[in-house]
Amino acid sequence: MGLIAEFRARARHVVGPAIGVCVVSYFAYHVIHGDRGLIAWRALEQQVASARVELAQAKSERKALEHEVFLLHPESLDRDMLDEWSRRILNYGHPQEITIFPESVSVR
Repeated sequence: MGLIAEFRARARHVVGPAIGVCVVSYFAYHVIHGDRGLIAWRALEQQVASARVELAQAKSERKALEHEVFLLHPESLDRDMLDEWSRRILNYGHPQEITIFPESVSVR
């Protein structure tokens, strides 16, 4: 009986801290690896950075397209732009002309 009593007396001093360590370990694991943990936060930051790059590209493309559209307005019609678009879209040119389109320019 003395051994069991000694075990119970010492277990009281060990069980509480052991449960506390387990609880702290559980929360620490989820702070790092959980759905809203540090690793997920890092992945979201990378997604936000790539989305910002895409946004900057889209804004620059939109600005270029808006400029082209502005040049085609009747009030500010640029004859060179009109000539370029008619040749590109209608595939129109003079018999002696050679037309080279860069790959970045697409026919709309």
